[in-house]
Amino acid sequence: MTIRNLNLILALLLIFPSAATAGTINRAQHRDHFTELEVEQIKETQILDKRIGVFVKAIERRLRVLTGATTDTAKQQKKDAELYGALPTGSRADLIGDIGKILDEAITNIDDVSARDEKNPLIPTALRLLANEAKRVIEQLQPFQSQTSSDAEVASIEQVTENAESILAAANKLPPPVAKDKKKKQ
Repeated sequence: MTIRNLNLILALLLIFPSAATAGTINRAQHRDHFTELEVEQIKETQILDKRIGVFVKAIERRLRVLTGATTDTAKQQKKDAELYGALPTGSRADLIGDIGKILDEAITNIDDVSARDEKNPLIPTALRLLANEAKRVIEQLQPFQSQTSSDAEVASIEQVTENAESILAAANKLPPPVAKDKKKKQ
């Protein structure tokens, strides 16, 4: 970068000081739909069906916060906290929006693998795993549809429903799972 370019940039910053802080403000207002430890788990998990399992776990954690219900033992909750961090926080609209974004990201992950290798045997497994979670999400969010108090919640529920329905439609196109033959010991 030349001195002339630097002078031009400095002059522009003096004329438009808000341009220097705009990116900082947007980043501060941006909500990440994963916790830091969830992101680490996703990065470490490269096998498709296991990675989708991490997405499912992230969704379950948000549903736990929303509904207050859990079937996990105290020991399992402690292990989850070590692996995934503290339970996510935020408004109901935030948490439901997170679920929609997580479903969207899971769809993208499956699509990416499918684009590279459409005969990958993990695709049907991952899609079925995600479809089971999508069914559960729809069931658990139904009570919230009648209780929505804001446009943000309505939009978040619509996004989740749209993503879940596209997952279920794709899963319905899958052939039935192949039963694994148990190898006989000889």
